[in-house]
Amino acid sequence: MIHKGVEFSVTQLAPGVWKWRFQIGDRLFTGKTEAKLDLLAIRRVQLRIDRELNNLGRSQTGGRSDGD
Repeated sequence: MIHKGVEFSVTQLAPGVWKWRFQIGDRLFTGKTEAKLDLLAIRRVQLRIDRELNNLGRSQTGGRSDGD
């Protein structure tokens, strides 16, 4: 699957337990989440991707806003 240009995967390990992974640049992110529904597990990974992309954007601008 792809979210905002980032390819990711979500696989079920056991009922209610999901393993996920995605890569941004050279960094590989992996983890597990608990969710009864696959769509909820997928959404959680998408939110994590959003957070990491946001962090990457802040680090590239030096953490400064236009008002500084």
